[in-house]
Amino acid sequence: MNDHKILLYLASILAGFAVLRLTLIGATAAILGVLVTVLQIIAVIVIVLFAGAIILKGLISLLRKFIK
Repeated sequence: MNDHKILLYLASILAGFAVLRLTLIGATAAILGVLVTVLQIIAVIVIVLFAGAIILKGLISLLRKFIK
């Protein structure tokens, strides 16, 4: 069950990078206008949030092995 969550977190990070990359393309930035800044902020938050969740799950898993 936990492996599915990790894969979901990785997919979320990849989606964040995809949105971030999309906003950096010149033609898309011209079409979206003001929304580019908002999308970039959301993408960075998503990337950091889910990367932190993966790191936290890894640390918890590591500490459980040492405690038991």
